[in-house]
Amino acid sequence: MTRKELDMKTISAIELKNRLSDDGTLVLDVLPPDHFASEHIPGAKNVPLSLESFIGSVEVVASDKEQPIIVYCANADCDLSPKAVQQLERAGFKNVADFEGGIEAWKEAGFKLARD
Repeated sequence: MTRKELDMKTISAIELKNRLSDDGTLVLDVLPPDHFASEHIPGAKNVPLSLESFIGSVEVVASDKEQPIIVYCANADCDLSPKAVQQLERAGFKNVADFEGGIEAWKEAGFKLARD
């Protein structure tokens, strides 16, 4: 199913860039740690969807279930971020959005990436 069919809130690269200055927004990279280490959106936290304790790990970094959370993965074809959004919403998180273009769209918009 597509993000639209899932009625999933999505945001653009520009919207994400603007939200990065908002201290209350949590940005989650759900890709594996090695990918995160090689490139990620500045300020993002790495909580891989592959973790058995994905929701528990998000609960550790999120202030509460009302906190705005933006989730991303590699590109528009990557299905990790929509799956993460679904899991977070099922777990009771209220303000979750998918940056559907992921790292690829971030780079295409001309924004810098961070490395560990």
